[in-house]
Amino acid sequence: MSGKVQLGDFLQARRSQLRPEDIGVPTYGERRRVPGLRREELALLAGVSASYYARLEQGHSMNASPDVLDAIARALRLDEAERLHLYDLARTAKRRGRARRPAPERMTEAAGQLLDSLPDVPALVLGRRNDVLAWNRLGHALFAGHLDPGAPDRAAERPNMVRMVFLDAHTRDLYADWPAKARSVVGNLRLVAGQYPDDTALHALVGELSSKSADFASMWADHRVRTCDVSVHEMRHPLVGTVTVTQQTLGQGPGQNVVLATTDTGSPSRTALALLAQAVAPPPGSPDRSPASSAASRPGVSAG
Repeated sequence: MSGKVQLGDFLQARRSQLRPEDIGVPTYGERRRVPGLRREELALLAGVSASYYARLEQGHSMNASPDVLDAIARALRLDEAERLHLYDLARTAKRRGRARRPAPERMTEAAGQLLDSLPDVPALVLGRRNDVLAWNRLGHALFAGHLDPGAPDRAAERPNMVRMVFLDAHTRDLYADWPAKARSVVGNLRLVAGQYPDDTALHALVGELSSKSADFASMWADHRVRTCDVSVHEMRHPLVGTVTVTQQTLGQGPGQNVVLATTDTGSPSRTALALLAQAVAPPPGSPDRSPASSAASRPGVSAG
C-alpha cells in the first residue's frame, strides 16, 4: 500500500471517529449520512482551506508543513503517539520508496546479555514485526509453553506474537481481557507500519491476518495506534492459574525490544510465577538447555 493511501486512510478514519457534539461543532439537528466530521469542518478546526485538506486526504498534496500537520493533529485530537504516526505517514507519502524484503533479524549482543541476566523474570526478545528472536525459560513457559522452546533459533519457524494473539487458541485464552490485548498489539503494529512502509514481510503479515481474522481486519481498519511501553494484563495460565503481570518493553536499538513480565512483590502473582519457574526447572544435575542459555551463547547470530 502506498504512503499516499496510508496517509489518506488514516486521516479519513480518524475524522470519522470524531463526533461533532464532542468538539462543539453545531449540527442544528440535521441528519448526517456518514459518521464523524465533514472534511470542511475538520479543515475549519485546523485552520486550513477545505480544498487543501481534501487534496491532502485524497493523496494529491504531499507537502504539508510541520505547522499544518500539528494543526491537523490538534483538530483530530491526536495524542503524542498518534501525532508522530501522522508525521511518519506524511514523510512516507513524499518519497518513492521501493518495497523490499528485509534481511533476517538478529538478536543484538546487548539484548542477549539482558536476557541471560534475568533468569527469574519472564522475558522475550522481539523483532520489529513482533517475531520472537529469543526467550528465556520462564518467558517461554509463561507466554508460549505449548510451543517448541527452540523455535526462535530457526528463522523460518519463529513465533510471531501478533499472529499468536489472533490465530493461536492457547494465546487467546491466556488473556482474561483478550480484546484489550488485541487492540494493543494492533495499535503497536500500526506504528511499526508507519515507520517501515517498505517492509514486504510486514505487508505480508498484515495481509495474512486480515484474511484469517475478522477481529484483526476490523481493528486494523480502525487506524488506532498505540505504544506498548507498559501495560498490565491478567493472564490465565494453564499450569499456575491467574497471574497479573506488568509487561514492560525496553528498546534495544532500531526495531528490537526486550519484553519483561513483572509482578508485585509479595503478591499471589509473584508466587504463581515462582511455582511456574519450579515446574519448568531442569532436573538437578542436568545441563542447562534453556532457551536463554542457547541464545546467549550466540549473541548477534540467528538461523537466518
